[in-house]
Amino acid sequence: MKKNFQLSLLAAAVLVSGSAFAAASAKLPAELPPFAKDKALPVPQITKKTLSNGLEIWVVPRQGMPRVDYVLAVRGAGFTADGPEQPGFASLLAGLLNEGTAKRGSREIAEAAQGMGGAVSASAGNDGITVVANALTSNAAPMMKLMAEITRAPAFADREVALTKANALQSLKASEARPAFRATRALSAAVYGDHPYGRTQPTAEAISAVTPEALRQAHAARFRPERSLLVISGRISPAEAIKLAEAAFGDWKGTGTAPAEVPAARSTAPVVHVLLERPNSVQSTVRLGRPGEAASAADQVPLRLASTIIGGGFSSRVNINLREEKGYTYGASAGASSLRAGGAITGGADVRNDVTGASLKEFFSEYKRLGEELVGEEELAMNKRYVAGGYLISNQLQGAVARTLASNWLTGLPSEFLGNYVPMIQQVTPEQVREAGKKFFSPETQSIVVVGDRKVLDQLKDYGEFTVK
Repeated sequence: MKKNFQLSLLAAAVLVSGSAFAAASAKLPAELPPFAKDKALPVPQITKKTLSNGLEIWVVPRQGMPRVDYVLAVRGAGFTADGPEQPGFASLLAGLLNEGTAKRGSREIAEAAQGMGGAVSASAGNDGITVVANALTSNAAPMMKLMAEITRAPAFADREVALTKANALQSLKASEARPAFRATRALSAAVYGDHPYGRTQPTAEAISAVTPEALRQAHAARFRPERSLLVISGRISPAEAIKLAEAAFGDWKGTGTAPAEVPAARSTAPVVHVLLERPNSVQSTVRLGRPGEAASAADQVPLRLASTIIGGGFSSRVNINLREEKGYTYGASAGASSLRAGGAITGGADVRNDVTGASLKEFFSEYKRLGEELVGEEELAMNKRYVAGGYLISNQLQGAVARTLASNWLTGLPSEFLGNYVPMIQQVTPEQVREAGKKFFSPETQSIVVVGDRKVLDQLKDYGEFTVK
């Protein structure tokens, strides 16, 4: 039996090798046809209505599968509402929403959602908490009611809170053993300082301090209709969708004191150099970063394209340089992340100890080139196609469209951005890319965090004095 299995594996290997050889030896036509013209995302008319309690409703009808998708975005309920002693609190708050309500337990909620041919869940982000649900069109009404139930009346039962905290502590313990987690925490602090965006990762003390009563108080304060958007997408008419929303959410009111609006994050920061010691590590986790800008900033689209060129894909400059040409790493990346009140420019790679300093040199070389030289016509066109194609593919499904609209709204972008993004990308010029590179990727503004063995310090001398922690 064992021999036959080995022979089967050998035959399969020969078949795969033969196919690969045939594919590699096949000749391409002398002249390949040109790429088709990039298309904007076809967005149907969005019907909008604001209920008397302030809840915004956006309806996006789609004639496809007999399914309806719901996304409820609650602005200001996420990590920005967590106090300095509560990092990561919003993640526990969101995760417990569908773990029991005043009417049913977690298992009953899951079974009810499955019985409707769908699911319901919630998650936290920097700018808010998002509740998502879907069901067959025939179950659009009961799923809307279930979504409203977990949003408006979570129980935060003692048993569920204790279990969630125990799981969170175990997850944190595993995360803190990973160099990338430590590097991200240190880099966030360097980029954002005391701003809430800089403290999204939990601590054991913060998790342990969570109580059912604290969760109830936070829910009452953060979940408010006047700070919420409900996006409904699928095979449903606008009139029917709004009717269901009014029935489920029309009498919803916030009861606690609303969290303060998040202040603007800083646009510049002192450069920090930190080595987080990891004795006997065989590689270095290298991270670079500086403040960025809000998603609604005027030059946001050129910055997105510049991010793609420098480090947003396999064919990006830093990945080709450090992975393909130098062989320093399995993958390198860089780019911008933009939120409602600010953002960050980050980059990094996990590299061999002996090339830690050399890797920083290559990162900064690419950063500098982006801000000094005009990107070539072919490279610009390739990256525009990549951005446009990825955007179109990722927004094909109606649930994805609803999530994109809600995410854009949370970060301060209008609904029109959904359809305008690709045309705006197509209009970006080489000069705009260079300006974004000069403004956000200048090497002298980048903080550096390295997680690794102390012995790599000698390689870092050219980049400043490093604090060892």
